[in-house]
Amino acid sequence: MTGRLRALWRLTALQASWNYERMQGLGVAWATLPLLAPLAARDPARYRAAVARSTGFFNANPYLAGAAVGAGAHEELAGAPGAAVERLRTALCGPLGALGDQLFWMGTVPGLAAAALGAVALGAGWWAPLTAVALHAMFRFRVSAWALDVGLHHGAGVGARIQQSWLPRSVEWAGRGAAVLVGLAIPLAAGWLLADAPTQRRWLAVALALVFYRLMGRLAGRLSAVELTLAAMLLTFLWHWSTA
Repeated sequence: MTGRLRALWRLTALQASWNYERMQGLGVAWATLPLLAPLAARDPARYRAAVARSTGFFNANPYLAGAAVGAGAHEELAGAPGAAVERLRTALCGPLGALGDQLFWMGTVPGLAAAALGAVALGAGWWAPLTAVALHAMFRFRVSAWALDVGLHHGAGVGARIQQSWLPRSVEWAGRGAAVLVGLAIPLAAGWLLADAPTQRRWLAVALALVFYRLMGRLAGRLSAVELTLAAMLLTFLWHWSTA
């Protein structure tokens, strides 16, 4: 395989060596190594320094991290000062993390999950969640390949190139689409789960949903995701216990 393909393949395991000291740094270094191969024969001293720099602290969305990997390799091969390469990697952490998290964790992932849930409620069966997983895997791999190519071709100009690309606009639309799909999936799933329930149980489910909604509104920003999940589990338990 070419260095690019090897780097892309290694990016799929970017977080396999995640740790609190360097976050994704070691994974970035592992993915960067194939791209630095030309430097090993041309300038061994520079190659060793470049490899050491690539292991430094890095933390961003794993599916867009390829942009930093490609840009860093581009600058190392071009002979940029080591300090400039380190500053570039540090500067890319925030934007790649924000854009990637919004695109995937607030957009495509909840959107695909909601679409699968709604499809199951409408009678689609087991193929719906499997299709959602497959679509997510293909999309994230395509985005990773695109990010790596942008970094390899544009180097230090990768930030400006990404800003002019499809990504910022897609982030906004992905979030809106996910909100619509989740809003449609919730009543569909509720109707499916309560289809055979007696009337009083349906009204109880509506009441508990309203309580949970108000709870989230009042405690937004003060409860962690774990605490909100536990609250949802408690309301679910009370629902089942009261109707047993």
